[in-house]
Amino acid sequence: MSDQPQEILLVTGLSGAGKSTVLKTLEDLGWETVDNMPIQLLDRLLDAPMPEGAPDTQPLAVGFGARTRDFVPERIVARIEALRAAKDRDGAGREIGLLFLDCAGVELERRYDETRRRHPLALDRPAGDGIARERELLAPLRRWANRLIDTTDLSSHQLAGQIRDTFGREGLGDTTLQLLSFGFSRGLPRQADLVFDMRFLRNPHWVPELRPRTGLDPDVAAYVAADPAYEEAVGRIEELLGLLLPRYHAEGKAYVTVAIGCTGGKHRSVHVTERVAGWLREHGFSPTVVHRDMATAPQDSLEGPPARR
Repeated sequence: MSDQPQEILLVTGLSGAGKSTVLKTLEDLGWETVDNMPIQLLDRLLDAPMPEGAPDTQPLAVGFGARTRDFVPERIVARIEALRAAKDRDGAGREIGLLFLDCAGVELERRYDETRRRHPLALDRPAGDGIARERELLAPLRRWANRLIDTTDLSSHQLAGQIRDTFGREGLGDTTLQLLSFGFSRGLPRQADLVFDMRFLRNPHWVPELRPRTGLDPDVAAYVAADPAYEEAVGRIEELLGLLLPRYHAEGKAYVTVAIGCTGGKHRSVHVTERVAGWLREHGFSPTVVHRDMATAPQDSLEGPPARR
């Protein structure tokens, strides 16, 4: 068990101000998220055992608002203060914060008009009436909150970026990176985000002693690497990935699959995938490597005629 306090973030604010976006972004960052749960039940949730495989200090975000059952702001504040003062069952304290999402009434009315939704507190009246009533109900929580984000001028994408910058934690929400070798003759992998074609390199399939081997074999690797275009081309691919992968992570992309193909998926693509994976590991990435077609039987009809050199 860790002696670090569990981080708990309560998320509330005006309906339409972005609570769903915040919770979804936190979930993508590796937080456990719960929405519309009465705060009076928070202690029961905290006493429940963590899901299998989850870290003991996995941060927790709980969304609630004026529509949440048993919503009484003063009682909620008192309950949060009591939870802050209490120790958990392992004797550690709890770090509890409250994020309030605010937004100008005019912008909220525009959002409700754009989505054609009714305000939950004004089902039979103009949205402005519900916004005013909700703002009044939430005023004690807004005053008490230790974090506030005004989303009036923020798009959903900008709000998500701000949440990632503020609440991203090392080791949580890292982009899952997969390198996949494949053969074009057996179809493009549907899940690929980036595809690199190695069919410009000379093909070991047409060397009889290399044909039954794979790109994992040192002799095959040496044959492929001896191509005059190999070093510059593969080096540029590595540099490009070094540039792009941090950008994918910054944009909150949970999974990135880089597919490297050749004709049959047995020689060139396998070797290049292994080399690129090694380069990425040396530069702080943790790719998973899959060779989709390496075990398939070689076929001359799939490889086409030998290239002229």
